[in-house]
Amino acid sequence: MRVLIFTFGTRGDIDPFAALAERLGASGHVAVLAAPEPYRDAVSSRVGFEPMATEMHRVMRSGMAELRGPGQALTLARQMLTGMRTSLDEQLDIAERVRPTVIVAHPKALGGLHIAERLGIPFVASIPLPFLTPTNAFPVPFLVRPLPWRLNRLTYHFNRFTALAYGGMINKFRREHLGLRRMSRVSDYLTMRGDAPAAVLYSFSRHVVPVPGDYPATAHVTGYWFRETASTWEPPRDLLNFLQGSRPVIYVGFGSMGFGAKAEERGRIVLEALQEVGVRAVVATGWGSVAAQSTDDVFVVDDVPHEWLFPRVLAVVHHGGSGTTAAALRAGKPMLICPVLGDQPFWGRRIHDLGAGPRPLPLRSATPDTLAARIVELISQQEYATASAAIGEQVAAEDGTGNAVEVLQQVEAAFAARRLAPNS
Repeated sequence: MRVLIFTFGTRGDIDPFAALAERLGASGHVAVLAAPEPYRDAVSSRVGFEPMATEMHRVMRSGMAELRGPGQALTLARQMLTGMRTSLDEQLDIAERVRPTVIVAHPKALGGLHIAERLGIPFVASIPLPFLTPTNAFPVPFLVRPLPWRLNRLTYHFNRFTALAYGGMINKFRREHLGLRRMSRVSDYLTMRGDAPAAVLYSFSRHVVPVPGDYPATAHVTGYWFRETASTWEPPRDLLNFLQGSRPVIYVGFGSMGFGAKAEERGRIVLEALQEVGVRAVVATGWGSVAAQSTDDVFVVDDVPHEWLFPRVLAVVHHGGSGTTAAALRAGKPMLICPVLGDQPFWGRRIHDLGAGPRPLPLRSATPDTLAARIVELISQQEYATASAAIGEQVAAEDGTGNAVEVLQQVEAAFAARRLAPNS
């Protein structure tokens, strides 16, 4: 296979696809990861890399770190739309050079599905949360509160948002660059091509989200996608010394949840809560999510690879991004999720329901006292440590990238068989 992978977003949107690309390469296939330029170092030399959506990434990162009101949010949205148009052209240019036999894409990379149609090759969507396939088991993960089961499937009409919001831009791309007919502005993401629904690779564990009984055969829950190569990241000596202190350390970080107007306030809340509990911590500033200074009991970093750090801490406090949740589960660490938006409340509920951490504490409503109380619960309740360790063993036993490679091989073979069939 020659697999071209399109992805865009934060580190949590990139690393799983880098892991898949590396596994494809190790299995004898050609794999090319197309992602923003800052993530070039996310893949090994056995995997090809093509820069894509770099300007979108720059706008997103700076915008989220500096966002202070609705006016700036509107400006950011306009800039992102311009970047999306450029990214579509970049994706087509990359595909024409790579000449893939399969395209795998995160839904944030809007061109993958349509370029695959133009090239006459199979397309596979992929996302690390149960978002694209309708089910009665639970509503679309972006909803904050659960619904009566009879309403759950209806909520997946949210997947028509891409066609509604970006349909004009996508149809122009299809018509002018791909020579394809227009798509419906109310089409579901998986059926935009107008034929059979696209296959989906869900890179999460069935031990964390049980596979719904009404999932179709096109929905594949593979297990998490972790890199098999050991981290080559070299920690600074002062961080190593801090972690080797006499008292345990927890991690606190909210990733890309910047929104700069709140960074100082969040830093104050975190530091006061840590001081109230009397616990040592590594605090990650992320994309401007927390403003803080190191003290004797707090080590402030910009970013640290989770696969390196999490096995070395007692517990994890984070925003609930799918990538951070997966890394904490893999390390077998109990966690407190302080969700901000998107699918983060969903992961917070899942972790609590699994017994691996306290009830989620929305970051917007956190105070020094409420955060301190949840941290005390997190590190004092042995049940959380026991449950998270057990889940960690189950997650580690899965071969997520290997399962994904097998699915891609089956998808490519089935697509070829359909094209060779007499009535195709």
